[in-house]
Amino acid sequence: MQYLRAPRARSCARNCAPERGLRTLPNTESFIDHACLIVHGADQRGLVSAVTTLIAQHGGNIVTLDQYSDNPQGGAFFQRVLFHRPNLAGDITAIRAGLAEVLDPLGMTWTLTDQSIPKRMAILASTSAHCLLDLLWRHRRGELPTTVPMVISNHTDVAEDVRSFGIPFFHVPSQGTDKSEAEARILELLKDNVDFVVLARYMQILSDNFLSELAVPVINIHHSFLPAFIGAAPYRKARERGVKLIGATSHYVTKQLDEGPIIEQDVTRVDHSMDAADLQARGAYVEREVLSRAVRWHAQDRVVRHGNQTIVFSS
Repeated sequence: MQYLRAPRARSCARNCAPERGLRTLPNTESFIDHACLIVHGADQRGLVSAVTTLIAQHGGNIVTLDQYSDNPQGGAFFQRVLFHRPNLAGDITAIRAGLAEVLDPLGMTWTLTDQSIPKRMAILASTSAHCLLDLLWRHRRGELPTTVPMVISNHTDVAEDVRSFGIPFFHVPSQGTDKSEAEARILELLKDNVDFVVLARYMQILSDNFLSELAVPVINIHHSFLPAFIGAAPYRKARERGVKLIGATSHYVTKQLDEGPIIEQDVTRVDHSMDAADLQARGAYVEREVLSRAVRWHAQDRVVRHGNQTIVFSS
């Protein structure tokens, strides 16, 4: 498992607003008539020219362009283009048709999204509320380009906190309930209602069948610097091992526990005087920061999955 952050290879069309300013506004109005194109596949001559020419032919003005190639090791090409096009909604179908005509014969995988339409993010949580409440607060502040149609928990501890944000809360217990029945109820709530799911310290392992049926990305926060201390009680394990750094990892959920493609990681220094509770308190801050960055990057179409790795155009 590897984590790759793409080196900067940016360009900005003249007289365009910087994307950093766009994404900090508390609503999607700043993204009206903006589209994001993600392209990846085998590196080959003329790809950048083909993409930028087509955007220009459709009246688009490039705001940012990031790209990365892992040549000569793998020969893979990755590109993210944010562009502005007046009356985008009226022309996006034609732009997609043009992209298909140009990119499909080259064997490229691509997506084009209207950035004025926020992604629908459901959150699953248990009793630890710090990651959940941080996401809800950032959402309220306009830091995350998402909507939150629901929060689901296997406990009721966070119900009032969630409702105070005006977010629907659903309790689906895990104790005393057959696991398949609980997952079926969660699927019933999520199916066709969300674009991705975040596990904000949701302390249940999702089954392979659940992930297959859900069929949208699931982002987890694990309270260790993976691949160290996979599974439960990582702070206790870290204390027993005498580590000097603890961390957190946000990754996409796969059938292999805590082994999905890593989106973001960070660490903080600790010492011998700290017990497991101290490590947990110190680590909670890192967990919040790591998860919020991963969610924001995913919602902004900055993350490209490549095998069990990710390419993250984070700036």
